[in-house]
Amino acid sequence: MSATIYARLKRLITEQLGVDEDEITPYVSFTDDLNAAPEELMELIMTLEEEFGIEVDDKEAEKIIRDAATVQDVVEYIRDNLDE
Repeated sequence: MSATIYARLKRLITEQLGVDEDEITPYVSFTDDLNAAPEELMELIMTLEEEFGIEVDDKEAEKIIRDAATVQDVVEYIRDNLDE
């Protein structure tokens, strides 16, 4: 299931952040490596909520933005919250 989540997330990142798909690996940081601004990440988080039918609370959203989360961090968050 994580591979499917990763593929969907990668597509969304490419569409929303305008980065080349080749730049996206599990361990790149949204802020440090992909140069995503906080506003772009908030928009991406809202898209993830719609795409995966999950709710990302404010605390977790802030953590993703502030702590330079990686793509893998977000894949794991989605996976852990899909069945809740």
